[in-house]
Amino acid sequence: MATATSPLLSLSSLSASLPSPSRAPASLSLRAVAPQARLSTSYAAFPIASPSTGRLRRRGLQVVCAAEPPKTGRQPDSVKKRERQNDRHRIRNHARKAEMRTRMKKVFRALEKLRKKADAQPEEIIEIEKMISEAYKAIDKTVKVGAMHRNTGDHRKSRLARRKKAIEIIRGWYVPNAEPAAAA
Repeated sequence: MATATSPLLSLSSLSASLPSPSRAPASLSLRAVAPQARLSTSYAAFPIASPSTGRLRRRGLQVVCAAEPPKTGRQPDSVKKRERQNDRHRIRNHARKAEMRTRMKKVFRALEKLRKKADAQPEEIIEIEKMISEAYKAIDKTVKVGAMHRNTGDHRKSRLARRKKAIEIIRGWYVPNAEPAAAA
């Protein structure tokens, strides 16, 4: 890109800035629209029909410089719409993440209470498993809408499962999964 200080540019200065082809182009045309306009250069080889024979022949490179529209400082409507969408999505994503964190905290508090309780019963873990299921659901929704990466979601679900398993081991309630039956 070059900036023009006058509407007339010398063809030699333009050709010096162009990459040199293997042979010189047959014709060059240069158009400058306004002084002090930012110019963009495009190259194209146009096939044209010969008036005498009617056959197509290749003409050399044609250089066309067109002025870009001036910057007015006004944003297009698509930018404003994108900003509105970003605001809406940020609010929704924040709400989903907040719900997910709240459900996780409830599970952690319930597990901590169960760990400190002296006369805890194995049936009490069933209520916590329901809470863990709700937390998993909130995490999966957050991942599904793209507010959180799936690996982060998997990491958080793993944290919940590890805490529950640790409490079960401490209480002596943990029963490891039985080995799957051998396929016959």
